[in-house]
Amino acid sequence: MKIDIQQCGAVGDGRTLCTAQIQRAIDLCEKGGTVYIPRGSFVTGALFLKSHTTLYLEEGAYLLGSARLEDYPVKGYPYEGLDQLCYASLLNTDGAPHEDIAISGKGVIDANGAALFAQQMRDPAVKRGRAACIRNTRNLKIKGVTFRQSPAWCLHLVYCEQVEIEDVQIHTKYDESGEAYGIYNCDGIDVDSCQDVVIRGCLISSQDDGIAVKSGRDEEGRRAGIPSRHILIENCTFPSGFGVAMGSEMSGGVEDVRVQNCVFQNAFSIASIKAIRGRGGYIRNIRYEDCRLTNHNPEYQDTRYFRGAIYVDGFYGEETFDADAAVPVDEGTPLVEDICFQNLTIETTAGNAIYLCGLPEQHFRNIRMENIMAHGKYGMKVKNIDGLEQKNVSVTCSQGPVLSPGAS
Repeated sequence: MKIDIQQCGAVGDGRTLCTAQIQRAIDLCEKGGTVYIPRGSFVTGALFLKSHTTLYLEEGAYLLGSARLEDYPVKGYPYEGLDQLCYASLLNTDGAPHEDIAISGKGVIDANGAALFAQQMRDPAVKRGRAACIRNTRNLKIKGVTFRQSPAWCLHLVYCEQVEIEDVQIHTKYDESGEAYGIYNCDGIDVDSCQDVVIRGCLISSQDDGIAVKSGRDEEGRRAGIPSRHILIENCTFPSGFGVAMGSEMSGGVEDVRVQNCVFQNAFSIASIKAIRGRGGYIRNIRYEDCRLTNHNPEYQDTRYFRGAIYVDGFYGEETFDADAAVPVDEGTPLVEDICFQNLTIETTAGNAIYLCGLPEQHFRNIRMENIMAHGKYGMKVKNIDGLEQKNVSVTCSQGPVLSPGAS
C-alpha cells in the first residue's frame, strides 16, 4: 500500500502548513505500507511515525519544518543524558515500543533550525527539538535522505536496536551557499543507549560532534543502565565538526564500537573519548582504524571541550584542573579501558596531535596506538594512563615539545 500525501490534501507550495494532512497519511498507512512524499516543498510541524511503515521522499521532495513554535508540542524526551521537557522534533516516535520503521528516498528533511533556534532558546526549562528523534524502535532503516539545519542534535536515536543508516547526508553547519546557520550544540548523529547499529557511507557536515555515542547521564543514566554497544561506523566522510565521540554522557556504558575507513576534512578531530567525574559507567573496547584527517580550518581552536585530533579526556569541559589531585573513587568514577587507535594519518593546524589524560584516582588503561603518523599544533600529551602501548607512532608539531612528560 502506498499513500501519496497529496491524496490527504497536502500542498507542496512551500507555504501551506500540511501537518494534519501528512499525519493523516501516516495514520492511515497499513502495515508494510509507504507514505509517499512527491516533488515539492511541504511545510509541516511535528510528525509522529508508526511501526511497520516507510516514509519515502522522492528526489526533489522537501519536508520543511514550520517556523512556528506552536507546531512543536512540548513533550518528555531524553536529551543530553537526562529525561527533560523538549520541543517535539520534526520527525518523532512516541515513547511506546516500535518496530520496522524506514525513512528513505533522495529527498530532503529540513528542520528549519535557523528559524526555530532563537525561539526555542527563550525558555530554559524546555530544550530544543531535533530534526528526528527516534525512540524505542527495533529494526530502523534510514537510507539515502538528506537532513538539514536541525535546531539542536540532528538525528537522535534513543533505546533503539538493529539500526541501519546508509548513504545519508547531514548538514547542520552550513546552508547551500556556505553560510553558517548559527546554531550551536548541533551534532550530526547521536546514538543514545542503542544496540546493533551500523552507520555506513554517510556524509556528515556538523557544527559539533559528527557522531556521538552516548548512554545516559550521571545517577539517572546509571539507574537506567542501558548501554550503547555493538556499533559499526564505516566509510563515512566528515567535512567539518569534531569527529566521532564516545560520551560524555556514558553512564549506562559504551562498548564494542568500531570506526573504520572514514575521512575527516577540515574537522578538528577523528576521535574523542569523554569520561568525566560524576558520570560513572564505562567506555571500553573501542577501535578507530584506517582513518585520515586533514584540517586547515583556522576557526577551530584547542579548548576545554576539544583538546586534540585524538583525545581521551578525563577532565572534559574543565577549564582548569589538577591532574594529580585524586578524589575518592565512587559510583560516579568512570572506567575507560581497551581503546585502540590503528592506521591513522593526521595533519592538523589546531590543538594537540594526541592528548591522553585519565583521572588520578582511576587511571585510564590499556590504550594501544599502532601505525599512526600525526602532526598537530602541539605534539603528544599523556597523563594518568596505564598500559599505553605504542608501535610505529610518529608525532610532530608546530609548537612546543613533541612529547609531554609521561609520554614515551
